[in-house]
Amino acid sequence: MRNITPDTLAAHSAEVAALAHALALIGNKYYDKNYDCGRAALLALYHDAPEVYTGDMPTPVKYFSSEMRAAYTDIEHKAGQVLLSKLPEELRGEFGSLFGITPSEDDARLLLIVKAADKLSAYIKCVEEEKCGNTEFREARKTLLATLRQNPLPELERFMADFLPAFELTLDEL
Repeated sequence: MRNITPDTLAAHSAEVAALAHALALIGNKYYDKNYDCGRAALLALYHDAPEVYTGDMPTPVKYFSSEMRAAYTDIEHKAGQVLLSKLPEELRGEFGSLFGITPSEDDARLLLIVKAADKLSAYIKCVEEEKCGNTEFREARKTLLATLRQNPLPELERFMADFLPAFELTLDEL
């Protein structure tokens, strides 16, 4: 879609990392979870690393069918393997889990946080675009909000209640 505010993979990854850290922290403080907040942020920082090779596939295309999603998942996995192959052997173990190639069992819970943070970031992008007068993001915003509301993570629900309204405000209103 046409963007008023330019977007980069680096900026998106940093935002998702900050959101994942916040969600993990909320989970720990309010819901007695035992998330490794730093690891959540790190997984989020690298969550789209394979897009260095693949580029960003628009969500409606990626989820068009189960076959399309499976094909894209395979492409992402192969791109992650290519990235991994560029690293020295001694570093591949840690980066393999960060690129989603060899995730640990401990990372499984954190990846749910990262996925929620990624959707949250996309929703915030829609809010920001609409605030700038770009109506192209209106339907995506509705769809993302419905997806976020269906997510069972209590830490996400808490973030949405406590912090999401601020993204609607202008600087003067803040």
